[in-house]
Amino acid sequence: MRRIVAGWAAMTPHPKIAAIVETYLILADAEAPGLVEGLYLEGSAALGDYRPGTSDVDFVAVTADPPPAEVLERIHTKLGAHPLEGVYLTWDDLGHDPAGLGERPQARAGRLDRRGTLNPVTWHTLARHGLTCRGPEPEELKIWNDPSALAAWTDRDLDLYWRRLLTRAARPLSPWGLTCLGGYGAVWLVTGVARLHYTLATGEITSKTEAGRHALEVFPERWHRVVNEALRLREEDTATPTVAGVLSGLGDHFGTPRRSLYGSPFERRRDVLDFADHTITAAHKLYHNR
Repeated sequence: MRRIVAGWAAMTPHPKIAAIVETYLILADAEAPGLVEGLYLEGSAALGDYRPGTSDVDFVAVTADPPPAEVLERIHTKLGAHPLEGVYLTWDDLGHDPAGLGERPQARAGRLDRRGTLNPVTWHTLARHGLTCRGPEPEELKIWNDPSALAAWTDRDLDLYWRRLLTRAARPLSPWGLTCLGGYGAVWLVTGVARLHYTLATGEITSKTEAGRHALEVFPERWHRVVNEALRLREEDTATPTVAGVLSGLGDHFGTPRRSLYGSPFERRRDVLDFADHTITAAHKLYHNR
């Protein structure tokens, strides 16, 4: 089952991705030879929307049996702060509904979470778009894929994550209220809710950029400025969830020349929050009218 795909590095959409994956595989194979039998990329790398300054490299690592958590912790401790985030599954896991699998180890922000939660987006993206670095191609595998379950999960996530996040962001002096003054908050909220709307409209998964383009097609002109602003920020690849990223977003308004489509970050935040609220409501309607 363990097979390295010849020329996989050349197939990755950016040299930085290839370097990160190569470093990971060298460390994983040195720490636990034969453990990682399959390695697949999902997220922005697989969806054609990778941005080297702001994107993570999302992966699915596949093992024969549940991997020892202490081994995974050593691998990711050695890997350090690389923007590599993903989940560890077994070959058997791929054929089952993630709702019934419980928790699995996940790498996030340079650390290992032994009890990461699963969602059908990972399975759907892997089945339709996964990039193979090691192991069989996704089409050779029996990967669980249930469009109805994906739609139901997406509808719930609109409230369980996005509506709650919107409530926090609506408090001006809260961490998310301040984050939404910068570019990261604008990109995360605008493209995030647009991606879920796209999934409920089409049954498919899309990238942040394509979700913005979808929003321009399906929503009235009232929302085009804030969507175009999010697309501009995404393309510039500077919107990070850091103090520097927030300051960079503020510089769009107060720097010379001014790049933002808005006169002030407060005006932009208002439209970001209003668009997110509108899109969540519209997405719920799509699901309940199915």
